[in-house]
Amino acid sequence: MVDRLFRRLMLPLVAGLFVLPSAITAQDAQSIERGQMQHGTLATGDTARFTFEAEEGFLLYGEVNQVSVDVVLRLVDSQGRRVGPAWDSPARGPEAFTMSMPKADTYTLLVAPFEDEEGDFEVSILQLEAQSDDPERLADQLMFAYDRPGGPGGAIQVWRDGETVFSKAYGLANIEYDIPFAVTTPTNIGSTSKQFTAFAVLLQAERGLLDLDDDIREYVPEVPEFDEVITIRHILTHTSGLREFLNLFGMTGGPASGLRREHVLTIAARQPALQNAPGAEFNYNNTAFSLAATIVERTSDQDFDDFVRENIFEPLGMMTSTVRMDPSIMIPGRSDGYTPGGTGWTVPGDLGGAVGAGGIYASVEDLQRWGQNILNPRVGTPETIEAMTTEYVMTNGQGTGYGFGLFLDEQRGLRRVHHGGADVSHRSMIVHFPEINAGLTVQSNASTFNSNLVAFSLAGAFFDDAMEPEEPAVAAPGADVEFAAASWNLDSFEPFEGSYTLDPAPAVTARFWRDGDQLYTQLTGQPAIEMEVVGPTSFQVVTVDARIVFEAPEGDTSPGLTLYQGGQEIHATRVAAVEGEGAEGATEPWTPDDLSDFVGRYYSDEIETFYEVRIETADEEGAEPRLILNQLWMGDNRMNSASDEDSFAVGGMMIQFERDRAGKIQTLYVNAGGRTRDVLFVRVRE
Repeated sequence: MVDRLFRRLMLPLVAGLFVLPSAITAQDAQSIERGQMQHGTLATGDTARFTFEAEEGFLLYGEVNQVSVDVVLRLVDSQGRRVGPAWDSPARGPEAFTMSMPKADTYTLLVAPFEDEEGDFEVSILQLEAQSDDPERLADQLMFAYDRPGGPGGAIQVWRDGETVFSKAYGLANIEYDIPFAVTTPTNIGSTSKQFTAFAVLLQAERGLLDLDDDIREYVPEVPEFDEVITIRHILTHTSGLREFLNLFGMTGGPASGLRREHVLTIAARQPALQNAPGAEFNYNNTAFSLAATIVERTSDQDFDDFVRENIFEPLGMMTSTVRMDPSIMIPGRSDGYTPGGTGWTVPGDLGGAVGAGGIYASVEDLQRWGQNILNPRVGTPETIEAMTTEYVMTNGQGTGYGFGLFLDEQRGLRRVHHGGADVSHRSMIVHFPEINAGLTVQSNASTFNSNLVAFSLAGAFFDDAMEPEEPAVAAPGADVEFAAASWNLDSFEPFEGSYTLDPAPAVTARFWRDGDQLYTQLTGQPAIEMEVVGPTSFQVVTVDARIVFEAPEGDTSPGLTLYQGGQEIHATRVAAVEGEGAEGATEPWTPDDLSDFVGRYYSDEIETFYEVRIETADEEGAEPRLILNQLWMGDNRMNSASDEDSFAVGGMMIQFERDRAGKIQTLYVNAGGRTRDVLFVRVRE
């Protein structure tokens, strides 16, 4: 449930503008080997370089200890081409870097200070070895970072034909008391909980207590009567048009741990209009699944945790599983969730208000029992499981790749049904393969755990015999191994400048433009972010493991593009330029003529929150004044000009000001994360 960079279509570019210093001084490269630690010092503009050799498929894991400087890490090959993402979190303490090496080569790790910082760091490579062909050994390799002294851990469970194939735990469930992780340790599975919520709703449908095409207002009359009806089917498929409560609550500056279930209902009750027509747009939505849990309660006269325990957990023998109705509730033997901090691991706690969208604690052993019920139902009917694993088709005829609480796709020709989860620190994934009566689940109590990578890699290893052969390694989509970025002419980018709507989510627009020697992209509701050229028509998004490949131009412009990210291929279609403007004029960041136009105090009645906009004079000599947005709990945040006129990026939000007929600004609208859009703030004071 936690937003991350470009994780899925419904979680597009977030976090903020990432710009390396314009003047970079490259320090002499130093070689580094596995098990070796190197020390370094960075001044503003420096880049330290550490080289090592690796074979194709080698698994790499290392850490940079940010002793007194916040660093940004990148990895490049012998030709200077970047491989993998950039690593840039947290600001102090260990900054981990990990990936599977794409080819045999000499690689260089680039360590640069974030913005104008300077100070000392230490770098070490802790794992650099060939990926094992043995699935059990591969599991140990993938869990290397979570099986270290004094650190968080995780667990893996694999099953096939009703039998456990592999079961193992790693690391610590509780660092403070040195309690080991076990396969029976209850762990927060985050959004993996959604399939249980959907199943609970369908159990009530089996009993004739509701119909999936019922108006949700029959059960939750607090939701406003909009122009179009939201059905239960819409909320189980992320097509309701409701606001996402986590993003909306974030606009208030309040901590996510402070949310309660009643707040989610209040958010839904105060929504002035739908963000899209029900059934017309897939927009991953935790609000909807919270309401789904409420519907279960009101049709059963039971609290949601009691209903799930009596109707799902106990009949399946999931005796260590529970719905945590509130973060204050104690769960015996559970794992604590950990996030890296400046002095080591921190314990930020669980999200509030997560019930229905998340909130379930379950062990991997219990999740095997659940997975086997999905494959061969003992609780619920085969028709219910079929409904959950059938793709929902939107009103435009396009599929969503989602059923009821489950994602649907393939892995090497084998049908795959799955859902991952992320609370503040916990991570999980469960994968079902119905055609071979098999599945697996992985989980960890560390926010750095990549559950998708671990689960899908292990699926390919344990179920290799049932999958199509792996295709030979090829260059990343759109990459050209002979391409020389240094000789590429920036004017060649002109056919690609413009705006493109994502086909599965037409409300989300990707914009592309050039500003001098730098290329930028920006998604609806998000700040601008840099791109690097990697091929004649392909570009790597900086700080995000995502690649854009444009279609060959037709005339003067490209008609579309494909986004490759996280194993997904998302097509986008060009939007016609605004009349009287070329692609450049439609997408370049704009420069405000008068900052004082925007100064004032703005209030949102929907979320009862004030924003203050003021002008701040920069301390640096010759620097231009800038706009600052202040909110009581958020503090000061710099506002950066975005693509559209009168629009600004502020952290993970986009703010669009609106002028009246006289040209005076009276209102602003806030978008957050692509999931919550057009939240109105009215100017109450200049």
